[in-house]
Amino acid sequence: MTRILVVDDEPQILRALRINLVARHYEVAVATDGGSALREAADWHPDLVILDLGLPDLDGVDVIHGLRGWTSIPILVLSGRTGNQDKIEALDAGADDYVTKPFNIEELLARIRAVTRRTGLHEAELARIQVGDRLIDLTSKTVSDGIRLTPTEWHILELLLRNPGKLVSQRQLLAEVWGEKYLKETHYLRQYMAQLRRKLEKDPAHPAHLITEPGMGYRFKP
Repeated sequence: MTRILVVDDEPQILRALRINLVARHYEVAVATDGGSALREAADWHPDLVILDLGLPDLDGVDVIHGLRGWTSIPILVLSGRTGNQDKIEALDAGADDYVTKPFNIEELLARIRAVTRRTGLHEAELARIQVGDRLIDLTSKTVSDGIRLTPTEWHILELLLRNPGKLVSQRQLLAEVWGEKYLKETHYLRQYMAQLRRKLEKDPAHPAHLITEPGMGYRFKP
């Protein structure tokens, strides 16, 4: 069942979307501000985010940037902002589509179907990621040979594997996995990366795939 996170601070819209989406067999979670949206996305791993830009704590564009730091799931903006510049900023930040309020529910459902179809191939690729001798499936959260990972290890690994070849900063990892209060706790990362290497790398002391960029962060090298 496709999981959709709806982020909006208007109770009527949340209620209407929840009713319509559940009626069409989507699994739905809701958030009323940007901070809780980022936490819910990290914990629940939705297949799609429907996002209002006018949130009480964070601008929706900042939420898009926060999500794009670790995930490529579709983001469909649903906003009362109709100006072209607002649309350009949201799309440049990483949104997949933009629907303005007031909206037609059938059009919105068609947009949802379209963006989820476009990401189907990418999700299939995420089901087969080779790390040394291990085959990682991010969609089913499994590792070949019966290797088991903790939820925290999965979260870190997913951030890296979804951004192949890209540097993922220490700050970004700490904020996404543990929260903004833990930005100085870099020893957390060293400990968990060591655990991941022991489980996934052929030679944990000389990793070929889970690479440290000293003083900056980590990188997954396919």
